[in-house]
Amino acid sequence: MKRVILFFANGTEEIEALTALDLLRRAGADVTLAGVGGTSLTGSHDIRVTADVDAASLTSFDYDMAIVPGGMPGTLRMDESAVVEQTLARVSESGGFLAAICAAPLVLGKRGYLKNKKAICYPGFESYLEGAVLSESRVCRDGNIITAAGAGVALEFALALIGALYGEEKEKQIRASVLAD
Repeated sequence: MKRVILFFANGTEEIEALTALDLLRRAGADVTLAGVGGTSLTGSHDIRVTADVDAASLTSFDYDMAIVPGGMPGTLRMDESAVVEQTLARVSESGGFLAAICAAPLVLGKRGYLKNKKAICYPGFESYLEGAVLSESRVCRDGNIITAAGAGVALEFALALIGALYGEEKEKQIRASVLAD
């Protein structure tokens, strides 16, 4: 079973986080929703979310993928989090996937993960994608990095995450099960 950590902070774009959480769990991934700032959180559109764990209490960083969803000011809260930074480093060092959508690719860009990688973000955040080769794609995968443009492509992003972890057949299976075609 693939292990995934998905961060959520007050002000996170709910559709970006919860679509990935839902579809990855449908695919069979063991997804931990880690709250940056506690377990009782409110997204950018006043939807209350209860995280599985408080990110500050994490002791294991053994994940196949780390996901940082966007939204404001959630992205900034995740960018300031030492636990998010430590998790990204550990997942990257172990060869895992780093994924971010909307404004959140700035978290990857500011830490050098996007150097010489194709990446996309929400328009206006490109300057934070340090060293990236900007993509025209709505969802972009370059090696172990997966980025997406914003809330409107949350389903495509989640399916790309499944494809990265489980392959094309599982992605097609989940795509068909949610009538994404």
